[in-house]
Amino acid sequence: MSTAKRFVRVAEPVLDGNEKKYVLDCLEENWISSKGKYIDRFEKLLAEYCGTRCAVVTNNGTTSLHLALLALGLDRGDEVIMPSLSYVATANVVRYCNATPVFVDSERRFLSIDPNRIEAAITPKTKAIMTVPLYGHPVDMDPIKEIADRHGVSVIEDSAESLGAEYKGRKVGSLAECSSFSFFGNKTITTGEGGAVTTDDESLAERMRFLRGQAVDPNRSYWHPEIGYNYRMTNVAAAIGVGQAERLEKHTAKRRDIAKKYREHLWSFQDLVELPAEADWALHSYWMYTILIPGQIGCDRDEVMSQMLAAGIETRPVFYPIHTMPAYRGLAKKPFPVAEDCSRRGINLPTHGALTDEDVAFVAENLVSIVKNLAAKPSTVRRVA
Repeated sequence: MSTAKRFVRVAEPVLDGNEKKYVLDCLEENWISSKGKYIDRFEKLLAEYCGTRCAVVTNNGTTSLHLALLALGLDRGDEVIMPSLSYVATANVVRYCNATPVFVDSERRFLSIDPNRIEAAITPKTKAIMTVPLYGHPVDMDPIKEIADRHGVSVIEDSAESLGAEYKGRKVGSLAECSSFSFFGNKTITTGEGGAVTTDDESLAERMRFLRGQAVDPNRSYWHPEIGYNYRMTNVAAAIGVGQAERLEKHTAKRRDIAKKYREHLWSFQDLVELPAEADWALHSYWMYTILIPGQIGCDRDEVMSQMLAAGIETRPVFYPIHTMPAYRGLAKKPFPVAEDCSRRGINLPTHGALTDEDVAFVAENLVSIVKNLAAKPSTVRRVA
């Protein structure tokens, strides 16, 4: 625990728009559950922002991704190729469909699935390729879509962390058959808990809306021709989302500004801190500003985080690769050295709209000082299990 008087959180929501006004409107009109005008408004704003025909909102990011897979017909025996370096929900939703995740290693610069390793993982059981624009940097989609087209499989994006990112001038959310987003409290915009799927396929959107509401027959109340799910977003949550989405450009611009300031403070210390890259074809949304501790300096990432916390700075580790989790270890036929290495060395620094310039400087100065001091000591680096 930190005993510092100053404390910089790793993430905070910024609710400085019409969120309160719209929530009070829900309460006054008594539309607080899964019907109401804000659900439609939120879906419309998301679709317009991402440049898609449709958006379908849900009660969280995991259910939105599950809904997308269900709508695409994922079933027992199918396989979905995905990066191991991701949040565990990426694989869990495949398991929910009784299908099998097939893990692929990542490329080092952008921490996303390595397109050069995908084709070797395709089998007759492959149903889809799932990409994950991790921490806000988009995935190089053109070669992946070429592979998918050649083999007749779908491309899905687990875009939970990358609202606002762009690939060759197109918004993440418009690059795949379905793209899933999360609006958890630490995301670029939030509904508290919430999610959405964007798609250009109106039949897929209709299918997701049907499954989202317990698969009720639209022409026969309380008649359910299929097994459905209660994945609906409430009107109150959507009201918060509308207030957030109205200022989406402001929220994304603030994160890019924070990233710029981190880069200015840390640029001269790249022997101690590896900074996140941004491809010339990309616009990084910087959900998190993710740095790596250089392996050659023999510095324990976890000790860096511990000392940062003692100094009053909350950080997050880069995700453990999913294939190292107990529930998924049997699926990995070989190690994934890039995913394991980046996980072992990666730290997410505080990245949110409430940060001041002074906060960013405070984080950067402490990071450099701590890493410099630890690098001078004997190595006690721990390995990912």
